[in-house]
Amino acid sequence: MHTPLWVFGYGSLLWNPGFTYQRAEVARLHGWHRSFCMTSVHYRGTEAAPGLVLALDRAADGHCDGVAFEVAAGLADETLSTLRERELISYAYLEDWLSVDLASGTKVPALSYVINRDHSQYSGALPLEAQAQIIAKSHGIRGPNCDYLYATTDHLAKLGIADADLAWLSTRVRELRNLNAN
Repeated sequence: MHTPLWVFGYGSLLWNPGFTYQRAEVARLHGWHRSFCMTSVHYRGTEAAPGLVLALDRAADGHCDGVAFEVAAGLADETLSTLRERELISYAYLEDWLSVDLASGTKVPALSYVINRDHSQYSGALPLEAQAQIIAKSHGIRGPNCDYLYATTDHLAKLGIADADLAWLSTRVRELRNLNAN
């Protein structure tokens, strides 16, 4: 384990880290992109009607902007345990140490959760419209799939981080949900 422990957040960790940190800084991860490429059969969907959640998917020319959290001193083991219980529920994520560029100019190794492309929950080939259709109607033990999308998109906007795919998905999912409500 690296000391200090840094964790890279790009989805729900942005708005619900679930651990104590002493510093958070906007960061960029090269060679990966944020994508709704993992079906969710627990938190945002069910086995019968899977939802979609974000994962880091490899993209040679891509990058993902998010937040690097420096874990509070003395809490690394507790934080790792908490994150593993939360993120490795089905082992569709792989735990990896990836180098991120902090906005302040420093490079740090950060614990990151990336998609396992060989896992049955990998769904990286879905077009945005198909993603929107799933997100608009899915619901799991943590609530509606759309709430996960909206919270992530809203938090990215507050941080000044643009993500065109998520912005489009948020707009489209709201349209679909309004159509279904009428």
